[in-house]
Amino acid sequence: MTGMLEGRIVLVTGGARGIGRGSALLFAREGAHVAVADLSLEGAEATAGLIVQAGGKAIAIGVDVSRAADVSAMIATTVKAYGRLDGAFNNAGINGRMADMGGKLTADWTEEAFDRLVEVNLKGTWLCMKAEIQQMLQQGSGSIVNTASLAALTGFRTTAGYAASKHGIVGLTKTAAIEYAPTVRVNCVCPGWIRTDMVAQTIEQHGDALLARVPAKRFGEPQDIGEMACWLLSDRSSFVVGGVFTVDGGQMAG
Repeated sequence: MTGMLEGRIVLVTGGARGIGRGSALLFAREGAHVAVADLSLEGAEATAGLIVQAGGKAIAIGVDVSRAADVSAMIATTVKAYGRLDGAFNNAGINGRMADMGGKLTADWTEEAFDRLVEVNLKGTWLCMKAEIQQMLQQGSGSIVNTASLAALTGFRTTAGYAASKHGIVGLTKTAAIEYAPTVRVNCVCPGWIRTDMVAQTIEQHGDALLARVPAKRFGEPQDIGEMACWLLSDRSSFVVGGVFTVDGGQMAG
C-alpha cells in the first residue's frame, strides 16, 4: 500500500520542532520527499536528518519567512533539489510569549511586538503563499495548508497580536482558495492545545484548567495536526477547498 503523499514534493516551514517537525516526519512516512525549512537551519537539519535516518528523503533550508528574498530562495532551492513543489505546509509562526508579551492585555502590547507577530505570522504566510502559488500555477497543480489557530476563530485574553495575525491567515486562506481553485487548493488547520515547546509553559502553569475545556480530555500531539495537514495535501481531499479545520479535541464544539 502506498502512502497518501507517495512521491510528492512537500515543503514544511517551521519544521525544526513542534508541529512542523512532527508533520514533516509524518509526511515522509506517507511517501513525500520533504523540504524542511526553518529560521533555525540547525533545527531544520536535525529534522531532515531524522527523516533520512528513517529511510526517507529530505533537505534542510534556512529561511526567515518574513523576508521575501528568503522565501523566494526557499522555493528555488526546493525546486532545484526536487524539480517541482506539490504541497506546502505553511506552519512557521510565533506567539506572544516569544515577543515578550505573555500575559499582556491588548492595550499593554508594544507596537514593536504587535508588528513582529503580524510580520512573521501573517506577512510570512502571505509571502510563502505568493511564491508557492506562482510555482504551482506553472506546474498546473498543487495544494497548500496554512497553520492558523483556535485564536483565529474566537477571542482569547492576552493574545492581541497573535489572534489578529491568525485571524488574518484564515482570511488569506479563503481568499486564495477562491482565486486559484481548481489548480491550487488552499486550506488551513486550527490547532487546539498541542504539546509543543511554544505552549509548554502555558500547559505547565494552567494544564488542569485547559483540559477542563477539552472534551477529549487530553492535549494534542504534533502528529494530530500532521494527520489533518497530510490529508489536506493529498488527493483524498480533492474536493476540499477553502476549508478551516479545527483539530482541538472538541474544544470549539461547545
